[in-house]
This record gives sequence, C-alpha cells and structure tokens, in this order.
Amino acid sequence: MRFLVRWGFLVLSLGAMGCAETGENKTTGKPVLNTVTFNEIPSWGLDNHAEALAVFLKSCPPLERRGTRGFADTSVWRRLCNRARNIGRTDASQAKRFFEKHFYPVAVSGPGGSTGLITGYYEPELRGMRQRSKKYNIPLYVRPPDLVTVKLGRFRDDLQGQKIAGRVLKGNLVPYADRETIERGALENQNLELVWVDSAEDAFFLHIQGSGRVRLSDGSTLRVGYAGTNGHPYTAIGRELIARGAVSPEKMSMQAIRTWLSENPADGARLMRTNRSYVFFRELTGNGPVGAQGVALTPERSLAIDRRLLPLGLPVWIDTIKPDGAPFRRLMVAQDTGGAIRGAVRADIFWGAGIKAANHAGNMKSPGRYWFLFPRVSPPAI
Repeated sequence: MRFLVRWGFLVLSLGAMGCAETGENKTTGKPVLNTVTFNEIPSWGLDNHAEALAVFLKSCPPLERRGTRGFADTSVWRRLCNRARNIGRTDASQAKRFFEKHFYPVAVSGPGGSTGLITGYYEPELRGMRQRSKKYNIPLYVRPPDLVTVKLGRFRDDLQGQKIAGRVLKGNLVPYADRETIERGALENQNLELVWVDSAEDAFFLHIQGSGRVRLSDGSTLRVGYAGTNGHPYTAIGRELIARGAVSPEKMSMQAIRTWLSENPADGARLMRTNRSYVFFRELTGNGPVGAQGVALTPERSLAIDRRLLPLGLPVWIDTIKPDGAPFRRLMVAQDTGGAIRGAVRADIFWGAGIKAANHAGNMKSPGRYWFLFPRVSPPAI
C-alpha cells in the first residue's frame, strides 16, 4: 500500500520456509547476501527484460531523489536511470544487456534458508456512494488529523525501518483506537468519511490489500489508496480460522475465508475484529494503484517485500510457482511493502485487478526464492 502499502494480502503469515540456518542471521533476522552470476539464475535468459525495464523506469524518480540507504546514492541512480531511458522500450536484448552490465545478482537467504513464502495481492473493486444510505453504510475513513506516526529510526540507528503510530494525550503518545473501537463509532461525526460502501467484508479485504477501486452508484469510479494505519499489529484471520479448526491448512485461501464469513456473519464480524489493525485511505488520481515507493504498480511485475530488510526500487528475479502449478520466473521490481510481509525471503506478487487477479492472489501461497540486482558500486551494507 502503501503504498499501496501496501499492503499485500496474506492468508497464513507462515513466514520463511526451508532448511534451518545457523549463525548470526538466525537471531538478527537480517538477510544473508551471496553474490552469484547471471548464469546461476534459473531461466534468466527467457524473460522479456524490456517489460521489466519499463517498470524499473517507474522507480527511477524516487531513486534519483532519495537514493537507497547503504546501497547507492542519488548520483549512482541518476547515472543508471539516464542510461536506462536511452534504451528502446521494446528492445528486450538491449534491456537484458543493461541489467547485466550495470547490476550484479545477489541470492538472498534468511533464518529459514533461501526459500520463503510467496503470496499475492490484487486491486479489489467495491461498490459505494459519496453519501451514506441504508445500502451504503460502511465508511472508508481518511487519515484522522490526530493520528501521529513516528519513524523510530530518526531517534536510534538500530530502529531503522521501524515505526509506531498513536495519538498525543496530555503530552504522551498513546495507542490509537483499534478496529473494534473504530467500528463502534470512535471516528463518527468528524467528517472523516471518504466514501461509503455496501459490504463490511469487502471493506475488510480492502484494508488488507491497501488500495482498490470503488464503483460509485452514478457509474463513475473512485480509486483509493493507503494513507496510514492505526499502528496496531496485523493479525491474519486465516490463521485464526485454522486454529479454530474451521478451515484446514490445505484448503486455506482468500476464497475459503470469504465463504466462511458469508456463512457465519455474526461470528465473521467478531473474527475480523481480531485483526486490530485499521487502514485509512486517500483518493488517488492517475493510472494504477500506488505502491509504497510512490509509483503506480504493474501487474505481474511489481513486488512487495520487507522494506525493513531490503530496499525498494531494486530489480528482483523471482522463482516461484503460480496457484495453477506453473512456474513463475521473471524479473520484477520491489515497489511495495505490506504489514504482513515480514522476512528476508518473503514477497507478495501484485496480480492486477479483476476476477482472474483476485483468484491468483487469493490462492497464492507458494515456496519461492529471489535474487536482488544491486548496482555495480560498493557492496551493500546489510
């Protein structure tokens, strides 16, 4: 969501999978980076690298403005991005040579080894109205003015990438209202409603996705994106259903969750409130949902990662399996993050909008590996 922070859909929150690893990484959680050659990346030569280059160019403006802490400064990105802009947008062979000449691949491992969990997310579509009515009575709120977000890295270097949120009460920062408190009316009569929708269930999944479209009753479309969170931890309700024995791990998916919620409306409302995290939205303009890096996401080319451990904007080669069992190997760009995306080898694939994208996202929970492409400058400081 971002970001779209985005925030990527997660059913299980299982974390990294694979063989255990010894050493400092097991306790720190930091990624282990091993430089490899492009020949060691499976199917590297079979992708359309021109498509990946076009997505990388979307990430260039924020990279040129801010650089990447510990990886490359703005001057490096300006040089690389200027060279990328001179390549023909449809020339796959030149694009491939560009990545090979100016980047080097790094295999990423975490405490669980080099294999982790790869899930998916999408841009949902809801039905809504600008004014409240009997049918449209579930609000999507804008960010409240009293919500304070604190980036802890500004105070201590060892807290880089971490943040908390709350509100100031008598000079102290205190936790913000949780999901249940907000749904019971904590933000009413403050003129914070962006739009009203007709389904609490759809609104809940929009909170998890981080952005989406609202088809208004007059036929127009409102695109909404992440504007902040109340700061409470994210709880995966899929995991809760498994713990209760309501859905087996083998059958767990977004569709399975939706079916259970529709069949158990009263219990479903209580279940959704176990996720105390609550997301606020803003109206978006332009093409596509916007990720945490501040750029429009591209279906099947934009990836959400744990930005606490690895930087946004870098190309990433991913090797995983689609829900239908087919291999998914291609060059993507890390342009988003999510509250449920935690771990050195943990990613969320953005599948786009529509029914097909929703099905892919809802059923995606595959083992996978990835290789980050770092610019050919001094080695990254992780």
